[in-house]
This record gives sequence, structure tokens and C-alpha cells, in this order.
Amino acid sequence: MAHEIFDKAVDAGQRLRDECDAAGSVLDDPRAAVSPEAALARLTEGNARYVAGASRGADHAAGRVERARGQAPFAALVSCADSRVAPELAFDEPPGALFVCRLAGNLVNADVLASLEYAVTFLGASLIVVLGHSGCGAVDAAIRVAETAEVLPGNLDQMAVSILPAVTRAQRAGHGDAGALLDAVIAENARLSAQRITSRSATLAEAVETGRLAVRAAVYEIASGEVRFID
Repeated sequence: MAHEIFDKAVDAGQRLRDECDAAGSVLDDPRAAVSPEAALARLTEGNARYVAGASRGADHAAGRVERARGQAPFAALVSCADSRVAPELAFDEPPGALFVCRLAGNLVNADVLASLEYAVTFLGASLIVVLGHSGCGAVDAAIRVAETAEVLPGNLDQMAVSILPAVTRAQRAGHGDAGALLDAVIAENARLSAQRITSRSATLAEAVETGRLAVRAAVYEIASGEVRFID
């Protein structure tokens, strides 16, 4: 199964390989431009390698001198802070390739938006991915709050409240059991966070409108390592 996923992703990305080669490595040349489509293909192929156990195993010590001169990530991610979710590993990318914002529930607030605007405007990132993940504790907590009116301690309650719109949408769609509801809210929460990126940032909305940027939502399956794009 893993090898089938790997082969499918490689075939899908082959059409864009020439474009990636022509653009060059964003790590080697900060001026190089990678299209949103090429950036997505690169992430998809990297994840397929990871799922298949064929990660390149790059020497992370290599390139330290070059990275000290500056950064030029080709993609930005909004990921959960869960310790089991490591975007650079999941997409088989070295340091400097991804601009990652991590916080519980992969929520998008003003600070995250500012970070993403910086990544796109000043660093040249052409793709933003909001990455939810299976078994998300933040989402599970939000479901409990919605169903039982539980009040979580400290700032955790506000985090759960921020996820409630996704809970409401998933509940309206109807799901047979708790596991299915959790999966549905995880996906819906990633979608809503992706939508907030362009609805709350004129800078990023303009970049999407002009074709310089794409915004996608995805879910990382912890058990398999597979990233599933859902929009």
C-alpha cells in the first residue's frame, strides 16, 4: 500500500519536475521562484517517500553556513503543536525548506497571520498548508466542551472555544460515532483555519488572487504518516 502511494505521488508530480528544476532550489538561491503547483508537488512527493520508508535522510548539518545567510522557504505550514507531528519529517524536507507555525489545534490568530504574511511577502513562500492531524487532543477537548459545557482550566478554554465552529459544522453534517465525529471536526477545523487565512489577511488574499500563492488544508495520519489534502 505504501509503495502504491509513493508511485502515485511520483507520477502526479512528474509533470511539474521540470518546473522545479528550472526554478532551482530555494535554499541555494533565495531569488528562485517555485509556483504553488510545484510546491504542492514537492510536498506530496516528500510525504510519499516518508510513508514508504524511503526518506532521503539528508545530512542536517550540511548547509549551516548557507542557512546562516538567510532563509527562503518554498512553503509555509500551520501545524498543531502535538509532539508527534513534525512537518519537516512528514514531508522529507531539510531545515530551511519549510516555514512552520505550530500551536495547539492548528488555529490561525493574528500572530500566525503576521508570520504567514512575512513568509509570503518577504521570504517567497508560494504555498500555505494548514495541517491538522488524527487524534488531535485540542479538537477532542472542543467536542467535550460542546457536548457537556465543560469549562477547561486557564487558557485552554479559549482554545477550545476557537474550535467550536468546526464542531458545530461537523455535528450538523451528522456522524454515527465519536470516532467519526472527531475525524470530521479535525478536517473541518483545518478547512476553517485555511479559510481564515484569506478572509482575515488582505495581503494573503491578494497573493492568492494574483496566482502567487495557494492555501490548502490537509490532515496528517499519525499511524501511517500519510498527509491527506482535503480541499
